[in-house]
Amino acid sequence: MAEYALEASGLARTFDDGTGVRGADLRIAPGEIHALVGLNGAGKSTLMRLLLGMLKPSAGTVTIAGQPLNRANWAKVGHLVEYPLAYRELTCRQNLTLNARLHRIPAARIGGMVESIITELRLTQYADRRAGKLSLGNRQRLGLASALQHDSELIVLDEPTNSLDPSGVILLREAIARRAAAGAGVLVSSHHLDEVARIADHIPVLNAGRIIGTLDPHGVDIERSFFALVHADHEARS
Repeated sequence: MAEYALEASGLARTFDDGTGVRGADLRIAPGEIHALVGLNGAGKSTLMRLLLGMLKPSAGTVTIAGQPLNRANWAKVGHLVEYPLAYRELTCRQNLTLNARLHRIPAARIGGMVESIITELRLTQYADRRAGKLSLGNRQRLGLASALQHDSELIVLDEPTNSLDPSGVILLREAIARRAAAGAGVLVSSHHLDEVARIADHIPVLNAGRIIGTLDPHGVDIERSFFALVHADHEARS
């Protein structure tokens, strides 16, 4: 097993409006949950897209399970970035089956894997409903099911609790914890500090495209610590 499920060094990509990511370093060991937090526009989604090769960096390197990004085993990576992708005309079950095939899951395992994640995320009553007919919350559950259903070494989830009701948030939290306990490295982004603190081992803070420090998930007032860290960074750059 590689030392890190994910390792990024000096990762950078900026845009014409000045936003982007500037020299980000991040290391996630197998079994660790990292919760990336930051203000709107801090660059969280951009960083995640760079880590997954959805954007090409202008500088820096990324390795997944010890392999360079262009040689990574994508069958071992689960991700949901920005919006859940699903074929609207296909049912939940059909979408999950297709996703399993794209991840090169052996045919003999696909049926059991799909039924397992449908049960785990409580999609049973929607399993044969077309994705285009789902509510926003259930569409998000379907996207998460696609990201979590196979045996991933790395899981990357961008704002995964979007549109979820409280029961869905709890289901997701438990699902993430189970996969980390099985050895997956996990990176999630969120605006909800109190929620990510429940499961995170590390909470890196991104501001203006740079990782400026980390928060203690067991801290007494994590929200105050977050704003103090961001304010200090703004002061240092002004």
